[in-house]
Amino acid sequence: MAIEYKTYVKCLKVLSDETRLEIMDLLSEGEMCACALLDQFSITQPTLSYHMKMMKDCGLVDSRKDGIWVKYSVNHEKLDELKDFFQTMAKQSTTV
Repeated sequence: MAIEYKTYVKCLKVLSDETRLEIMDLLSEGEMCACALLDQFSITQPTLSYHMKMMKDCGLVDSRKDGIWVKYSVNHEKLDELKDFFQTMAKQSTTV
């Protein structure tokens, strides 16, 4: 099975930003409304929307509408895929 490195590169680029990494950490505790995320940062709503779009586009974050609010959560399937990728690399490096 060929590894799709493009997929991992996109996620790693997204996670290389300190704000997005912190958002992932916050979302790891459970679903959060965009307004609750905004309260954690000194950024504007359009900036948060930009970060969330990047995170959704690479598949790390899911969103759902709840009335007028948007709630975000970690896509655990995608996160597990990324984790498995690193675990495979770690195993390969110990067998060399």
